[in-house]
Amino acid sequence: MIRCYITDRHALGDRALGSIDALLENARRVASTVDWIQLREKDLPSDELLAIARELVKLPPKLIVNSNVDVARACGAAGAHLPSGVPFPSDIPANFLIGVSCHSVAEVVRAQKAGYVFLSPIFPSPSKPGYGPALGLAQLAEAARRVSIPVLALGGVSESNAQACVAAGAAGYASISAWQL
Repeated sequence: MIRCYITDRHALGDRALGSIDALLENARRVASTVDWIQLREKDLPSDELLAIARELVKLPPKLIVNSNVDVARACGAAGAHLPSGVPFPSDIPANFLIGVSCHSVAEVVRAQKAGYVFLSPIFPSPSKPGYGPALGLAQLAEAARRVSIPVLALGGVSESNAQACVAAGAAGYASISAWQL
């Protein structure tokens, strides 16, 4: 099962106050318990994102950079994660992983040339309020059946319900909150 920690320094609690140091500390703390870390700090400029990525790429999990292929390449990350519908860069090396965020079975099917997809929200989640009602395990199972790439469950997924997602066909799960301080 693939476990992906998605960073969000603003969700680290009052102690962290959205600090980059807290983000790095949390990533180091969880590095031995996850397979991938997705650096998802949408509000940071590329130079700050690159500085963080250069630290995270030193950790054992694969580093995936959200929405910034240039930063991912510059730091030697394993790949980049793109929103659904964004065109893939044309000059991606064979070993560079591209992931796509999807919010329906149809989006998953359209994203088949990706290396993996996140499907969300599977369960109700406070971090995914604008994406409609939870899709549930049946739609997760349908998406996993329809493609040959890994489908990771996202949205309300935790250690307590991750096995149900895998039983439905997910290759694993991604979460912001499951690995917070």
